[in-house]
Amino acid sequence: MAPRPVPESDLRQAVQAVVEANGNVSAAADRLGIAAGTLRHRLKLAERTLGLALPAALGRVYAKEYPQRVMLSVPDGVVLVGSDAHYWPGEASPAHRAFVKFCKELKPRAVIMNGDALDAATVSRHPPIGWEKQPKLVDEIETCKERLHEIEKASGRVQRVWNLGNHDARFETRLATVAPEYAKLHGVHLRDHVPLWEPAWSTWINDSVVKHRFKGGMHAPHNNTLWAGKSMVTGHLHSAKVQPITDYNGTRYGVDAGCLADVWGPQFTDYTEDAPKNWRSAFCVLTFIAGELLQPELVLARDEKHVEFRGKIIEV
Repeated sequence: MAPRPVPESDLRQAVQAVVEANGNVSAAADRLGIAAGTLRHRLKLAERTLGLALPAALGRVYAKEYPQRVMLSVPDGVVLVGSDAHYWPGEASPAHRAFVKFCKELKPRAVIMNGDALDAATVSRHPPIGWEKQPKLVDEIETCKERLHEIEKASGRVQRVWNLGNHDARFETRLATVAPEYAKLHGVHLRDHVPLWEPAWSTWINDSVVKHRFKGGMHAPHNNTLWAGKSMVTGHLHSAKVQPITDYNGTRYGVDAGCLADVWGPQFTDYTEDAPKNWRSAFCVLTFIAGELLQPELVLARDEKHVEFRGKIIEV
């Protein structure tokens, strides 16, 4: 189901209320009887779709339009974010099966694949380790299409976005390096193989941002939201954690959505050299009420047949 549009009258009212409140969003939101997050979302919509001018001090807060940034309006509902699936031929991971199950049961307003759905081991810039066995790229692509089709069937007619990850980028980087003359031909872009997914660098949901990576290191979720000034969901590090930050602007969240792949899967066997991995197989559930993000929740794989969520063990 597509997000409900905001009436033009509401957008104009939002801008007028903030102007009368001298740029104070919280005061304007109280006057309108809506959440501050909802008002901020309407202000951005008004600026983008109607060309209405925001107060100068407020306007400096908002990032400008960026190529391949997808904007989603979700006043109420759930968005599912899965990251780092690294799909390889073989049996689907428990986290992937749970993701499909949750797509059916939670009826999300949107589904986001947050990077590295493709592993692309054979076109990596890194040399192979000995004679490790890696699947052919065509087999990886077919597996990726099969797994994403399972998500498509389960989620129905909702918006689906694929934020590009560094492993996903290997597909086009290799072609652009060795065969630049094939640019713009159908099939050389990853998006050509998954037409039902909208390609993006980032997905903005109301006042929150979902992208594959930003800061690095074990404190990345904390630093991501600290530096972005917004709630931010990333992947890349496979760590599956939620870290709130509260300051004078309120509370926002830094989230690592975890890893849809099995963290002990063959994708990671050789290059991790049997080292302990502070990784968790998981995905993220984002819930919005009146445009505001509630504390994000993680669905964590426990074993080959079960995940845990909201105090329950669920068979998948």
